[in-house]
Amino acid sequence: MATPTTGPGSYDTISVELHGSVATLELARPSSLNALSSTMLAEIEDAAIRMDDLPEVKVVVVRGQGTSFCAGADVSGFGGQVSRRDRDQGWRTARALEQMSAVSVVRIHGWCVGGGVVLASACDLRVASTDSRFLIPEVDLGIPLAWGGIPRLVRELGPARTKELVMTCRPFDAAEACSMGFVNQVIDPGELDRAVDDLVATLVDKPKFALLATKAHTNAVAEAMVHTGGSWGDAEGLWAGFADEEGAEARRRYLERLAQRRST
Repeated sequence: MATPTTGPGSYDTISVELHGSVATLELARPSSLNALSSTMLAEIEDAAIRMDDLPEVKVVVVRGQGTSFCAGADVSGFGGQVSRRDRDQGWRTARALEQMSAVSVVRIHGWCVGGGVVLASACDLRVASTDSRFLIPEVDLGIPLAWGGIPRLVRELGPARTKELVMTCRPFDAAEACSMGFVNQVIDPGELDRAVDDLVATLVDKPKFALLATKAHTNAVAEAMVHTGGSWGDAEGLWAGFADEEGAEARRRYLERLAQRRST
């Protein structure tokens, strides 16, 4: 592998490195399990857009530092007012990841929660360790799943399975994620990096034009089947969820349970 060089831009919550024709975009808030703050979401969007200024890049690996890929939206910001721009930021971030010209491979380990599931769904290929755990808790937080998550999950899993997972908020493991077609490979934790490297090496070895044209063509067909722009406004749904009294009480109980678990 080529000697890593600094990637496009300078960031506070993510790191980006270039290794020849491979770029790595790493979520870098391990103390919070890479919870997605507004700053992190904006930085991921910026980095994804800038990838298209790097014509040598064929593959972008998306990963998380520490013990988990991503704990979802940063719940520490749920108590205050949320601007329209912040409500839209997650949608813009997922869209930027999906629209990168390069092929994206997401490396999932530990927890992949809520917005982290949406980010993973915006990537092209997904490799998870056997210890990965998935959870979509938004309904328990009194808000609808946003950021283009519903159409992406319908596209990947179908309407009935999407409704089940999002409405019940039940966790599921990597084996089930693979059986549903959400994950391409499930690998023992000690072999995860090797498996990702092998997949990336296979992709990098392909002719760039044919590789990226295949991604673009597949995405165009998928978008025609399920429009990820959405026919229902994600930002308005989040606003209504935050304003709903029953939702606010559910959110308070959820955050209390979360605080108790973290204190034990």
